[in-house]
Amino acid sequence: MPATLIDGKKIAAQIKQEVKAGTEKLKADRRITPGLAYILVGENPASEAYVRMKGKGCEEMGFYSITERLPANTPESQLLELIRRLNHDRLIHGILVQLPLPEQIKESRVLTTIDYRKDVDGFHPVNVGRLVTGQECLRPCTPVGVQELLVRSGNDPGGKHVVIVGRSNIVGKPLLNILLQKQPGANAVVTMAHTGARDLSRLTKLADILIAAMGRAESIKGDMIKPGAVVIDVGINRVEDPTAKNGYRLTGDVHFPSVSQVAAAVTPVPGGVGPMTIAILLRNTLRAAQGNIYSD
Repeated sequence: MPATLIDGKKIAAQIKQEVKAGTEKLKADRRITPGLAYILVGENPASEAYVRMKGKGCEEMGFYSITERLPANTPESQLLELIRRLNHDRLIHGILVQLPLPEQIKESRVLTTIDYRKDVDGFHPVNVGRLVTGQECLRPCTPVGVQELLVRSGNDPGGKHVVIVGRSNIVGKPLLNILLQKQPGANAVVTMAHTGARDLSRLTKLADILIAAMGRAESIKGDMIKPGAVVIDVGINRVEDPTAKNGYRLTGDVHFPSVSQVAAAVTPVPGGVGPMTIAILLRNTLRAAQGNIYSD
């Protein structure tokens, strides 16, 4: 029996409705409009498209948003000065610097310059530390989006064996820490694997929930998963396809045709995790505007 599709667009729309309602309440009660600033350095087409999607999301939610575009040869000092100015801008509650950055700019210095209370990407060391220790914080958008997909699709990870394939600071590591917490929507037994494993399939076959986030197109095949497992595909890759109008197609880290014949449920690419990342970014911005995350 083919796997059930976990519809990221539908679940993201639910979250956006909640964010919009929360935004309207914040405006009515406290006359605060959530504000989000994007900073884009250089002219990466994929980054430009992503920023446009975020801007559209802000408009739909009734947010105030600005986009700061800087040339690719911008000195690091100029970017850091812009971030410091936005840190002190009362109209801005969230700051997002689009990655990757040009080689003359050190990513870690940029991330630590952003006020952690405005770090809607959840990458500041303060937020990383609070995440690891189970404290309230702004958490990374894609890992939280994965958690929401699981919970809202009826696949609560509590007590289940989750195998994450991928150890990046953006997805794998924070997701491990989110799902390990003794909290609702988490409390899982988590194994972290990666493409350097001697026998990756031995690990992936143990998973009740398999999360593919290694950035390798269609690497997880149907014979690598346990029958009835839930599979979340975080990857998004461009694969050459001469039959496609633009010469390529988008695919995930999961080989969808084979996996969908074995899994109980699976996310598609596109339309799975991607829409969730934007929805959680908007929710993080609202939470930052509400201003009670770091009250402890």
